[in-house]
Amino acid sequence: MGLLSLPHVRQAELMDDPGLPEAEHLHALGALAKINALSRTAPQIAAEMASSVIRKGTDPLQVVDLACGGGDVTLDCGRRLARSLGGREIVMVGVDFSRRGLERAAARITAARESYEGLPLRFTCVARDIVSSGCLPCDVAMSSLFLHHLDDDAVIRVFRSMADACRMGFVVSDLIRSRLGLALAIVGTSLLSRSRVARVDGPLSVRAARTPAEYRALLDAAGLASARIRRTWPERVLISWRRETA
Repeated sequence: MGLLSLPHVRQAELMDDPGLPEAEHLHALGALAKINALSRTAPQIAAEMASSVIRKGTDPLQVVDLACGGGDVTLDCGRRLARSLGGREIVMVGVDFSRRGLERAAARITAARESYEGLPLRFTCVARDIVSSGCLPCDVAMSSLFLHHLDDDAVIRVFRSMADACRMGFVVSDLIRSRLGLALAIVGTSLLSRSRVARVDGPLSVRAARTPAEYRALLDAAGLASARIRRTWPERVLISWRRETA
């Protein structure tokens, strides 16, 4: 193992504990929204979908956000796509197995209604265990900061499920496991929030993530060798796959 590499270690994260008190869970979701905003997660995903995945087709364009959490990325991606796709109707579907997360997402979307009023944009939230039940049928699927919660076999199943369910393709953003990524997680969660959960889970998430080469191996195992992987700031990967047309 190289000097700058980081061992792969998966440990249970506090936010995955169903017994986590609601106030702490919601506080952690708020911290994650700040981290996503600073990391420009939604702008990166929306731009990749618009430029590399989305094709012309009938309205509405249905986009499923797997493991949407508190809905901040779902909301921001929806607004960005609605503004960039020239009036095309868009339905954003936030999917998560967490009741608290979905309630937070629904409340966030309702509170932000003025920010997308007049745009051809609708939102809905669906409770679903993606790993066991798979991705909902859609035009495009997206996901952020989800894969590092899963073991390799589950990641392969999720990749295959998205590819099977998507009529156009998918975009995934996740962490890169590196010492730089670990340092950024420690500093970022300390500066951006007082959430105990975020400060514990941030470094754990980096240690549980993959390197770009490991993501490539999992995509190949899922039969998605044509998927593209590129590094983005801050120590993340952006994975995109587009279905080939006949």
